[in-house]
Amino acid sequence: MSGVQTVTVGQGEGDQRLDRWLKRRFPQLTQGRIEKACRKGEIRVDGARAKPATRVEEGNSVRVPPLPEAAAPPTQRTAVSDRDAEMIRAAVIYRDEHIIALNKPPGLPTQGGSGQTRHVDGLAEALKFGNDEKPRLVHRLDKDTSGVLLLARSRAGAKALTEAFRGRETRKIYWAAVAGVPQPRKGTIRYGLVKAPGHGKGGENEKMRCIHPDEVDRTPDAKRAVTDYAVLSALGTRASWCALVPVTGRTHQLRAHMAEIGHPIVGDGKYGGSGQENLGDGWGAQLGGEISRKLHLHARSLTLTHPFTGARLHLTAPLPDHMARTWASLEWSASDVPEDPFEDDE
Repeated sequence: MSGVQTVTVGQGEGDQRLDRWLKRRFPQLTQGRIEKACRKGEIRVDGARAKPATRVEEGNSVRVPPLPEAAAPPTQRTAVSDRDAEMIRAAVIYRDEHIIALNKPPGLPTQGGSGQTRHVDGLAEALKFGNDEKPRLVHRLDKDTSGVLLLARSRAGAKALTEAFRGRETRKIYWAAVAGVPQPRKGTIRYGLVKAPGHGKGGENEKMRCIHPDEVDRTPDAKRAVTDYAVLSALGTRASWCALVPVTGRTHQLRAHMAEIGHPIVGDGKYGGSGQENLGDGWGAQLGGEISRKLHLHARSLTLTHPFTGARLHLTAPLPDHMARTWASLEWSASDVPEDPFEDDE
């Protein structure tokens, strides 16, 4: 057993939970062991008893009880292959000492999950660019959604960016090809969302169900959701190019909202954008071939105030290959539309 230690919270380590700080310093410590030591008063911050959720600050002295010498070593991260490292580095569209922005490829999950071993969070090991730690995710995109994805290169940066997203101080504009042409051609969708369970053994295929705004407060677990949309161009009445702004940030919000108003996103098998079996306005605009097999939803731009420099950043991600081919075949061009079609509304 090691002896009692007194460890000082170092620069850049402040403003975090005690249990998280301990596990970073001593990876062999389990959550259960930390909670037990706190209950017994064996872990103290500046001499005072502490709880796992106590927040530590730079300069705090933390008393750490004896640790078992046979404690398990930290789990080693799986190395990123050269091919994956090259791919994820090629996806970088902006980088400074605080922030990295990617144009996330479609089909690549943001984080690991059931059966997911290859994802942005894991591949971020290849994005250190000289730093000791890999960059941290601060928001997410669905697996099949492409576009601008931000990572913070420090814990302080992650905290600032997370607060900016939570406080809606960022502006995200998505591009989508949708079935039919929404009427009116510019509007706001206010349906609430509640999770509907999936049918697989592990709850696979769960999706979001839309709830009328008047019913949200009376529906257990439902959350309010707001999406602005604008039609940028149309292929007759068969399909259209829309700009979408998620005013709130709910799971599958854009996909569920567009399906609910009868204009699902092209290639969205989960919410009806791939088939012709639905007869409502805008449904069933099967465009054929690759177009209907792949989701046509792309996080086109993200505008935010840099958390450290104060500069206003406008990050833009080129369309993924399958959407670029669709845009070319339908003769839709980025040069023909405004960067922010909602600017006049503000």
